[in-house]
Amino acid sequence: MPTIKNANSLVSIIERKLDVSRFREQHWEGTFSEYLDIVMETPAVARNAFQRVYDMVISYGSENYAQFKQDYTRYPFFGDPLEHGADAIFGLERPLMQLVDFFKSAAQGYGTEKRILLLHGPVGSSKSTIARLLKKGLEQYSKTEAGKLFTYSWRLPHQMAKGDDVETYAPCPMHEEPLLLIPQEARKEVLDSINEKLPDGRKIKLYGEVCPFCRKVFADLMDLYDGDWRKAIDHVKVNRLILAEKDRRGIGTFQPKDEKNQDSTELTGDINYRKIAEYGSDSDPRAFNFDGELNIANRGIVEFIEVLKLDVAFLYDLLGASQEHLIKPKKFAQTYIDEVILGHTNEPEYKKLQGNEMMEAFRDRTIKIDVPYNIRLDDEIKIYLKDFGTERIKGIHIAPHTIEVAAMWAVLTRLAEPKKAGIAKLQKLKLYNGKSIPGFTEDSIKELREEAPREGMQGISPRYIQDKISNALVSHNAQLDKAINPFMVMNELEEGLSHHSLITDEDLKKEYKELLAVVREEYEDILKGEVQRAISADEDAIKRLATNYIESVRAYTQHERVRNRYTGRDEEPDERLMRSIEEKIDIPDSRKEDFRQEIMNYIGALSLDGKKFEYNTNARLLKALELKLFEDQRDTIKLKNLVSTVVDDETQQKIDVVKQRLIKYFGYNETSAADVLNYVASIFARGDGKQDD
Repeated sequence: MPTIKNANSLVSIIERKLDVSRFREQHWEGTFSEYLDIVMETPAVARNAFQRVYDMVISYGSENYAQFKQDYTRYPFFGDPLEHGADAIFGLERPLMQLVDFFKSAAQGYGTEKRILLLHGPVGSSKSTIARLLKKGLEQYSKTEAGKLFTYSWRLPHQMAKGDDVETYAPCPMHEEPLLLIPQEARKEVLDSINEKLPDGRKIKLYGEVCPFCRKVFADLMDLYDGDWRKAIDHVKVNRLILAEKDRRGIGTFQPKDEKNQDSTELTGDINYRKIAEYGSDSDPRAFNFDGELNIANRGIVEFIEVLKLDVAFLYDLLGASQEHLIKPKKFAQTYIDEVILGHTNEPEYKKLQGNEMMEAFRDRTIKIDVPYNIRLDDEIKIYLKDFGTERIKGIHIAPHTIEVAAMWAVLTRLAEPKKAGIAKLQKLKLYNGKSIPGFTEDSIKELREEAPREGMQGISPRYIQDKISNALVSHNAQLDKAINPFMVMNELEEGLSHHSLITDEDLKKEYKELLAVVREEYEDILKGEVQRAISADEDAIKRLATNYIESVRAYTQHERVRNRYTGRDEEPDERLMRSIEEKIDIPDSRKEDFRQEIMNYIGALSLDGKKFEYNTNARLLKALELKLFEDQRDTIKLKNLVSTVVDDETQQKIDVVKQRLIKYFGYNETSAADVLNYVASIFARGDGKQDD
């Protein structure tokens, strides 16, 4: 009995999730006349494939923003709202803008609808992900009210059906638009009536005629009814079309095999030899399977994986399919199609195409969009957090900055060496990531980008990084300690270079290893900074220090004296205190007056806005205060003693406080916090000069 109850409860959950009314709506059927009523009321149901794809992307909205004095548009669709970000694309706003502009132009009939869309870029740069997003987005869109579309079936009378007394239904094998059944003589006038509601550039257009199968059925019905179009059209049953790649309805995918086994019938269909005996001829469309990839993708989109690996004969098929919207099935006249043809390829294959004069026509009918790697650190981190975030990885602690250092190295390998003197790749990475560096403006960043137009088209693939993080997670040490840290991942990255299948140039391997050393050094600086902030995270102490500094600065700028709260006497502003703080952020003595006046102006501006100055409202001052407090407290904590075997109780208590701050504020656990403290202590013990910066 309990089992039945459990089963019933599961069934009730399933039933709650099913929407019967929505199912019925998505399986609507009606007459051709009823469909014309729908079209007159909602002309968008008869959109072509390019219009539908563009509207699908735009239906999720858009966001305009400026970065480095350039305007960008972000399209939330590419964040994969359908599967909560599973296929989200980060940091590729420019190529995605070009992609959407391509669809917009094609939707308005400006010529790009006659082109093959080619995504070109290095391995692992999201080309397949973009194609996958478009396909599944179109599937979902066809299920919505805004994205609905229709096709039709034929009700075959018994004279035309197999058997004497049987009436059967035969669906259009290419899911065609029912409006194609309107005779050419009346089509323009009908379309003019439909298009009255639509703005210029969004008019409904029909390409050509119905497929050979439907043409044959329609001709037979016209013969049966002695040319009465109305009686023939009564045999048409219009139905809602839901696009689905798995069911091969409106969405196709073609992956080339080796050149010797490629057959054009895979694209345009093949003869059904079992039906030749039934219909008497191999040129009867009823004895033909219109199930090639270009046939079944009609009304939607077809993806060609590694399109330039196709046999030349296949590429010629694509020329007509794109330019004239025509394909040539075996033994039949050219057949019209309405679909987006999307291919993607890697750099070596594209270079072969450029060097092949025979393929000039193909290049001419292709619109290439470069899809590079990320060159913005924050966006690269987001890629790895999809797979290695805390919600995905359970039971193993990933120490802070583990993902960050891997992403940092990946981005550094993709950046071009700056031509401008006085800037290294690491600084360039920080500038691209939005960090301000003295001496560099937004114009400087724009110049850096313009001098390296192919930046991101080479370097380390995200797949390599993902593989090495995975290796670290399943390593013996990780399983033993239930944790991984940046050094474990960096070791994996370096070891993997020796047998990286795509990097055979020894000089390039050496360069990448040198960049890993840069990342290690940067990571050490990050660790020292965090430990410094943890040591100086005594809020009461930093507030007191800030108050004393601001009082002295106010008195200094107004040429006043400061009341000593302990002695009650008026004294000169504490110059030694002010300089000890200002020197921490490299304010020279010659600029101290400017900096102090800047602080007072900042406090005055906050006051005018009704806001109160707090010690942490000015980032530069906060950093100076933290470094000063760290310097004052470092000797009392005696961090260097951590590397020795004996630590007194008082010091241990202070170290434990710092450790808890690392856990609370920076995301460490007990083990990784202790490791970080020991590591930074060893740096101090070595007498690393940079710790005093």
